[in-house]
Amino acid sequence: MTDTAESDVRHDVSIASRILAEHNHGDYIWGRVSVRDQDGRGFWLKPSGLGMDEVTPDVVHLVDFDGNVVLGEGSRHFEFPIHAEIMRARPDVGAVVHSHAPHAVALGASGMPLRPVSHAANLFSPPDVPRFTVTGDLIRTAALGRQLADCLGDAPAAFLVNHGIVAVGADVEIATCAALLLEDACRLQLLTASLPGWPTWSDPVESLQKRDHAYPDHALRAMWRYLVRRQTRREQHAFETLDAR
Repeated sequence: MTDTAESDVRHDVSIASRILAEHNHGDYIWGRVSVRDQDGRGFWLKPSGLGMDEVTPDVVHLVDFDGNVVLGEGSRHFEFPIHAEIMRARPDVGAVVHSHAPHAVALGASGMPLRPVSHAANLFSPPDVPRFTVTGDLIRTAALGRQLADCLGDAPAAFLVNHGIVAVGADVEIATCAALLLEDACRLQLLTASLPGWPTWSDPVESLQKRDHAYPDHALRAMWRYLVRRQTRREQHAFETLDAR
């Protein structure tokens, strides 16, 4: 990997992490986003002990598929098998997000299927989002990582029941947007369920049409560019406010 490519991937992991944190995926120091190394050496992610809101390019390190830190410093996350085994099983996946997004955790634990009551849900349903129920504990072993990858199959996301979510994509842009949209879909379904009346949702034919119309890859990439612009503005404003004191 060239110095420029390494700089780019470190930047991608760091900005995706901060965007996810801004949208309530942070859960203190837990949760992370990984990006596959283009030279096949493993994947890039933040070290353990940092919140996603704290991730800057210089702290992002390269971890191989066996959990060894190849480049960079800091302790790697215990749950590296989530990223390693999904990427082993899915050559099409270039990035993996694992977070404890609260509405997705709640819906996953409820046993309710994800219903397309909103645009966002149509990215994932039908079919229903896979649910990993082998354990609600941390995914610390390759065996559990492989079971999670099997559960995920070719889906864009899965619930880790009583734990969190994984969302995947061809690159960090798609994976990050998928994680954000899954949490949005769960939040809107839980809001709908809390109201009196009889909820409605799109039928499978309409859902698939909406998926094609609203969420082709080019639209998700446009969403990503918006998120980066928005995050950049927020951080610049925060820096200017601090500098003015």
